[in-house]
Amino acid sequence: MSREIVFDTETTGFEYAKGERLVEIGAVELINHVPTGVTYHQYINPEKEVPEEAFKVHGLSYDFLKDYPTFDKVADEWLDFIGDATLVAHNASFDINFMNYELKQLGKVQMEWSRVVDTLEIARALFPGARCNLDALCKRFEIDNTSRTLHGALLDAQLLAEVYLELLGGREPSLLLDGEKKKKANSGFAESAVKNYREPRLFPLSEEELAEHNDFLEKKIKAALWNN
Repeated sequence: MSREIVFDTETTGFEYAKGERLVEIGAVELINHVPTGVTYHQYINPEKEVPEEAFKVHGLSYDFLKDYPTFDKVADEWLDFIGDATLVAHNASFDINFMNYELKQLGKVQMEWSRVVDTLEIARALFPGARCNLDALCKRFEIDNTSRTLHGALLDAQLLAEVYLELLGGREPSLLLDGEKKKKANSGFAESAVKNYREPRLFPLSEEELAEHNDFLEKKIKAALWNN
């Protein structure tokens, strides 16, 4: 059984080393790449005011958050939830580094990079030069994200789970990466994908495309073995 946790966080800012804090965690459980319906969601009291720039992103004010538990009160619950599952995040370095910094302050076990899948790295390897933020990937895969007016950890985790499955199912994962792209893509993804790949997506040809294909075969590849 392959268990994965797709998760997202919201924070008071970008730099944990300068005192910024977690304010929300949202996560979705997958078993063998299938959503189970099991989720984790927690608002967190950051014990500080939320800067206007961060509030504009996620809409979470300190006045709203102050009655929720601080991270030290929910850390064990979060660690119990993720267990030893593979961790899937978009731009994982942000979420993992932030989370590990908070865990380190409490003397808790930190999340190892060997168990992390970064969907941003996968998307960049698959679609070089294209926009690969969550909204762009939802649009590419025709995933409805109209309810995403603000960032929210649980909603973003649910959307990311759909994007992740599309990234795995767009073609056979064992054939996705080679050379430099393989170096850039997360090794945890590669190992998981090869072991648990989904059926390739199908892209039906139009009659015009099929005619052009057959014409090419007749002119360029006569007596093709696959036509026998």
